[in-house]
Amino acid sequence: MKIPQMDLVRQYKQIKPQVDKALAEVLDSGQFIMGHWVREAEQAIAGLCGARHAIGVASGTDALKLALWACDLKPGDEVITSPFSFVSVAEVALVLGAKPVFVDIDPGTFNIDPALIEARITDRTKAIVPVHLYGQSADMDHILEIARSRRLVVIEDAAQAIGAKYKDQPVGSLGDMACLSFYPTKNLGCYGDGGMVLTNDDDLAERLRSFRKHGQVGKYSYKFIGFNSRLDSIQAAILLAKIAHLEAWNNARRGVATKYDGMLKGLPVERPYVAAYAEHVYHQYTIKVERRDELRSFLADRGIGTAIHYPLGLHLQEAYRPLGYSEGDLPNCEDASRRVLSLPMFPELTDNEIEYVVGAVREFFNHA
Repeated sequence: MKIPQMDLVRQYKQIKPQVDKALAEVLDSGQFIMGHWVREAEQAIAGLCGARHAIGVASGTDALKLALWACDLKPGDEVITSPFSFVSVAEVALVLGAKPVFVDIDPGTFNIDPALIEARITDRTKAIVPVHLYGQSADMDHILEIARSRRLVVIEDAAQAIGAKYKDQPVGSLGDMACLSFYPTKNLGCYGDGGMVLTNDDDLAERLRSFRKHGQVGKYSYKFIGFNSRLDSIQAAILLAKIAHLEAWNNARRGVATKYDGMLKGLPVERPYVAAYAEHVYHQYTIKVERRDELRSFLADRGIGTAIHYPLGLHLQEAYRPLGYSEGDLPNCEDASRRVLSLPMFPELTDNEIEYVVGAVREFFNHA
């Protein structure tokens, strides 16, 4: 049996008529940049996430760039974030002249540990960017309390967690801004790159809308220094075709996770921990296990796709060595990087496939 870690073809086949119709409408219109599809997608996703404003941009990375740009970062300012994540937050902080400051993670949730944040705040700290990793919210009350007491901006990186909740509140509505990615493998993905910035602040929304189109406030009228970062009509139309399915897909992911949890019980693996405050949407189903690389190879031999998110903390990556971190500085991140393994996770995964995956994991340990 062949089981990929992620299968986008199955999803497309399920919604092919809606997607093909949406694509045809855009192509027939000749309107490929911005337009009503983008406005409608922004309204739909703002409503889903409980935000007043949603600003469509070209990618999740651009969403983070524009959100940090809106904070008026100055050279040498510091941005506190997680080392156990995709590179975007650290990357755009440096590109904008700021310094990423890494804080170790909670070993259960894999999210930034709020108890460690305060010790890393300096007079140059400008923003905190918690990442809602694998589909589970960070501990936002604690983070927001710290930020308010220090007058810091909080930007949620919700790229992996659209539809997730923190204490019954949707992620994306909790900080000053939030950033989404619609990379194809995300729970809500388009067929290329796409992203959004969410905010409840009218002034920030106005600036962000200007930033994404070169700082314009009117045709050939430039109030700000901006960028070219617009969500295109084709991607917005695809999102509109898919968004009605998101809740069902997230519920299906939870169902897959529940089955994995039950079947993996008793095996020497650490199953995903779900915090009491969180409603998880399982962008990934990520276990922690010893002999991770051996297990991954064993599963690959049996046709089972897996992934490692993430094999090396950002603080130890070559590009970030000038920041001065050493091995041992962030032990929870480093332990996770050595032991995490993401099993196949997508809404269309069948019971037989889940049983096959878990059976192969059991076989590996039985022959260890």
